[in-house]
Amino acid sequence: MAKRRRLTAPDQKELEKIDESFAAKPRSGGSVTPPIAQVAAEAAVLSGLAGAGDRAEVARNSADADKWRAADAMGAAVQLVEIDAIDAGFLRRDRLIEDEEATSELLSSLRTNGLRSPIEVVELDEGYGLVSGQRRLDAFRRLAEGDPDFCQIPAYVRTHETSADAYVSMIEENEIRANLTQYERGRISVLAAQTGVFPTVEEAVNALFSASSKAKRSKIRSFARIHEALGDLLQFPTELSERLGLKLAMSIRGGGQNALRRVLSHEEYANANAESKAIETCLAEFTPPKAHSRGGRPSETETLPIRSLAGGGSIIAKVSANRMVLDLRDMAFDEDSAIALLDALEQYFE
Repeated sequence: MAKRRRLTAPDQKELEKIDESFAAKPRSGGSVTPPIAQVAAEAAVLSGLAGAGDRAEVARNSADADKWRAADAMGAAVQLVEIDAIDAGFLRRDRLIEDEEATSELLSSLRTNGLRSPIEVVELDEGYGLVSGQRRLDAFRRLAEGDPDFCQIPAYVRTHETSADAYVSMIEENEIRANLTQYERGRISVLAAQTGVFPTVEEAVNALFSASSKAKRSKIRSFARIHEALGDLLQFPTELSERLGLKLAMSIRGGGQNALRRVLSHEEYANANAESKAIETCLAEFTPPKAHSRGGRPSETETLPIRSLAGGGSIIAKVSANRMVLDLRDMAFDEDSAIALLDALEQYFE
């Protein structure tokens, strides 16, 4: 019978040698990590990378959504709007005459290139009100009759916009794209006041044309007076020259409205030139009442009411057919202030 071998526990030095041997000679398979643990680790890494990518995409989408909401709140986001939902009569339009040739060019451009400049609308309780883009909307409606792709139009949708803001937007857009005539500027100021958007015509002019000089606003008020007095009779109002318009406004101020209305109401003019000649003839024949000096011949110069200035001093103006004399009293002038005043007068008559 064989003897059993007695097992003895290794001492501490032998255990340390065994550990060193394992550390110096790794297993031939490479990693000592169990296969299931390695698979789990690789999956965790891939999962982490995927999560980071997803989080980045979510962050980008969130940022884009915030930008869109901010643009939408400012009315700077373009939306497709059904043309049948737009009220083109929301505002009284500032432009009176449409160029048919330009309209034909616009139709051709829309068919070929689409709309490059969106229209502008304001959101109403039901549908939308047109602020700017009358010609583009009209063109889309004409094209939609034969092509359903034009039943929607790109538009900036403004919200919470007052009527005053809408009028300002319309005029700014038209002034940039194609200058309005002086008569169109005066007319829209009168209409904005008549509809209650502004308390007076003067306030309408100041608000709608705030970027214009005082001299230009003064001219617009003169043409507004022409529209108020003769707008229903003038056949070619947008063809009035600035020179003739200012003479016409001065005649109206002097009491010539009735005489002008009699002339304009009894004639049909073939063109703008014929109408202007009739107005010139009437202005030459009409002489406003003049103040007479005692016992002498009638004065050829009319003295206007004295203007007292809030800062002190006064202005006396004497006006004749081809001359105006200003008398500035009780005011301190130096060379620089005198030149500045002359520059302002020169700018007014440009």
